[in-house]
Amino acid sequence: MTFIETVPEADATGATAEIYAGDRELNGFLPNFTQAFSLRPEVYSAWRQLNGTIKSGMDLRRYELATIAAAARLRSSYCTLAHGSVLVDTGFLSPDELTAVVSDHHAAGLDEAEVAVMDLAAKIVEDATSVEQADVDRLRSLGLSDQEIMDVVLAAAVRCFFSKVIDALGAEPDAKYAGLDPALRVGR
Repeated sequence: MTFIETVPEADATGATAEIYAGDRELNGFLPNFTQAFSLRPEVYSAWRQLNGTIKSGMDLRRYELATIAAAARLRSSYCTLAHGSVLVDTGFLSPDELTAVVSDHHAAGLDEAEVAVMDLAAKIVEDATSVEQADVDRLRSLGLSDQEIMDVVLAAAVRCFFSKVIDALGAEPDAKYAGLDPALRVGR
């Protein structure tokens, strides 16, 4: 499941038992990513709070598109599958549309603002120092406020932390995602 020993659910106590119970209740199962954080549950809780704060200020579709652009650029199959699943489960995209978005969001039928959001998120992951005023101006010209632009930046940046942790620890995508197109597996 991971490259490190994690706390088995039956042996979890304290903060680890709390994150396990919370995620089991939220998801209906204990996600592999939660178990990956079992040795540092306080870090997981802090990340959830930060990510929740970022997500709460954004339109859900925009958050998921920014997140999936970041996850795909990070080559994180787990996060690409998980957030792709949200896009499909909420009805924002069909499974075929999701595959097209991950394959080439420029040719996937998204509106111009969504393409620009995904471009910025991917650029942040690739090299945040390459972001220029023109990238921000493009989003402004498409109707995004500076706060909305900041939220895209935050969503991409926080995805870098989470995806890199779970990928570096070898957390495998949950069985729940097995039915999604194998093309969504962008990394290991």
